[in-house]
Amino acid sequence: MPLFKRRFLTSAICLALLCAVLFPVSAAAAGSEAPDYYIYDPGKLKPQASAQKLKVGAAAPDFTLRDLAGEKVSLSSFRGKRNVVISFVPAAWTPVCSQQWPGYNIAKNLFVKNDTALLGVTVDNIPTLYAWTEQMGQVWFPVLSDFWPHGAVARSYGVLREDGMSERALFVIDKTGVIRYIDVHDVNVMPRLEDLIRELKKLPK
Repeated sequence: MPLFKRRFLTSAICLALLCAVLFPVSAAAAGSEAPDYYIYDPGKLKPQASAQKLKVGAAAPDFTLRDLAGEKVSLSSFRGKRNVVISFVPAAWTPVCSQQWPGYNIAKNLFVKNDTALLGVTVDNIPTLYAWTEQMGQVWFPVLSDFWPHGAVARSYGVLREDGMSERALFVIDKTGVIRYIDVHDVNVMPRLEDLIRELKKLPK
């Protein structure tokens, strides 16, 4: 093979490899909603690493956080109107979190039936949460950023971990603003949806 052809072939192969590295096939084109290479696995974490403050029967601390559109969402805005479930998850782009929230999509009607709003909260910033939710698929409930002051809401609920993430925790709050159920879960394990729905059914009508 002439020298110039060998050089051209070598250059073409190098260019193809460079493009493959810089521009990987998108998740949609690959037919996968959440490719493994986007997910960071932190390994097994300490199941719980926070100081619990609240108990069932206590008033839920009010808060105002911004959603993915930058709009403010306040817990108090649901008072007297709807029950609320607050779902704290440790961090975006981690395996269990990337399964838990999309899993609530299949249960939307059960939340509606029990007159309950769902609020997802993490300590990540809004750009990170936007990219994450776009990658794992849209969710029907507000995703709120507790980034700054860092973890202030998680701290007020007693679920800010010593590593700066929040616990994997669920708080069920009735229409009067009273906490009716608390599940501070093993951070490595996804809470059972059946348990949450059972608690929603117990709320006063």
